[in-house]
Amino acid sequence: MSSVLRTPGPDREPLLAAHYRPISSHLAITPPVSVVIPAMNEAENLPYVFKTLPDWIHEVVLVDGDSTDDTVDVARSLWPDVKVVAQRGKGKGDALISGFEACSGDIVVMVDADGSADGNEIVSYVSALVSGADFAKGSRFANGGGTDDMTLIRKLGNWALCTVVNRKFGARYTDLCYGYNAFWRHCLDKIDLDCTGFEVETLMNIRVVKAGLKVQEIPSHEYLRIHGTSNLRAVRDGLRVLRVILQERSNRRALRRGRRSPLADSRRGAAS
Repeated sequence: MSSVLRTPGPDREPLLAAHYRPISSHLAITPPVSVVIPAMNEAENLPYVFKTLPDWIHEVVLVDGDSTDDTVDVARSLWPDVKVVAQRGKGKGDALISGFEACSGDIVVMVDADGSADGNEIVSYVSALVSGADFAKGSRFANGGGTDDMTLIRKLGNWALCTVVNRKFGARYTDLCYGYNAFWRHCLDKIDLDCTGFEVETLMNIRVVKAGLKVQEIPSHEYLRIHGTSNLRAVRDGLRVLRVILQERSNRRALRRGRRSPLADSRRGAAS
């Protein structure tokens, strides 16, 4: 008879032991892992990205943002079973949401297509999730992490925004605007993603805290983009991140007022 295991997290869904796959001496077993890669005109970078992906992952979901180069053909040549999803709208957030919807694995890993992320680190993310975390958040500034691709102004901006989130939402993050993350797929039911741009990563980081999910930071090293130029603009995107923070803070206050109002109404009624 197959033994039964339960996934960490509030849902605690039962899984048969046969559902898990053996990995290595660092991680004995893992449930199916889906890797989501949003890409637009990244044909030159994909060989470097796919080369580092572990062969034990369940599936690769490539979200194509209407590429005009050979991004899709290169992906299929590198990973014949790749699941290609055509992005419906525009922006990184929209691409990730489309990719998440297509995932069939129990664990979802977000990886950029520019070659800046090392797929060999995935085992650390999955280990954290299997050990009890709901959300494994990559950090370039945790002990053991690093970055080759941040200017001083971006470091200062990231630090300032991270400090605001920590103080306003009770988080303990060392990094905020980093796209290398992993989570149990059932977490998507708790965080309800609804933004389309680069700020989606910040939105996720805030909403997992608001949802009371268990977060573990994973030291990660960010490398330079290998080919092409980044669409990131420090001031423009920093302002978009700040807007998300302020919106989430405002929503939190409104929720608190809504929760207090029945008690306040009952007290007013008793006084009259």
